Amino acid sequence: MCTVVVRWSPARPLQVLALRDELVGREFDDPGPWWPAQPTVIGGRDRVAGGSWCVTDIATGTAALVLNRPQRKVAAAGAPSRGVLPLLAVRHGERWPEEVDTSGMASFALVLAGPTGLKEWEFDGELLTSSVLGEGTHMVTSGGAEDRKGERYLDGFAGAGTVQDWRVLVEAHPPQDDPAALVVRHEEADRVFATVFGQVFTATAGRLAVSASREPWREGTWTERVWT
Repeated sequence: MCTVVVRWSPARPLQVLALRDELVGREFDDPGPWWPAQPTVIGGRDRVAGGSWCVTDIATGTAALVLNRPQRKVAAAGAPSRGVLPLLAVRHGERWPEEVDTSGMASFALVLAGPTGLKEWEFDGELLTSSVLGEGTHMVTSGGAEDRKGERYLDGFAGAGTVQDWRVLVEAHPPQDDPAALVVRHEEADRVFATVFGQVFTATAGRLAVSASREPWREGTWTERVWT
């Protein structure tokens, strides 16, 4: 996961854009109820590690998203996958750090949004810190050069009304070989790193409405689904 836009207000449904940038060819499943131990949780599933980059608990209207960060790129042997973090966060809320040993994990940012607020944690490979994000529209990226995305795109998302308007903004940006682009594609030797999935959704307790695409820059590729 490399770009997240969140609009949070205590008086409105949660709005989220999540763009997943990953190695092309790493298999994953579109959002669904993939975790029997958490039957009300909906999210895309990474087939390699079994976790997720973005999940929502329909019962509570709480969403959690994880993004890679640049400081420690490789986890220690035996450390948990970052994909477990969204699942832990929607289950345990702000107490999720008590449920996992992050010390050996690769660096990450975790966003947790729900009826009670919006909060972000960052792990730089040594220290886990947190900050409360206020009411409004926020963008979180994977750091480094990608942080310039906020300068380029945040005002556009903040000025757009609905998540469908956000989808139109994504469709206006074809893939570029630029880490600060909204939609990316970088080819190096025999590997391709690109935006492989995009979704926009609104969530309240009891209802989740998702639009998703494996080619989010293309109009007509998005599918709609509602879970209650």
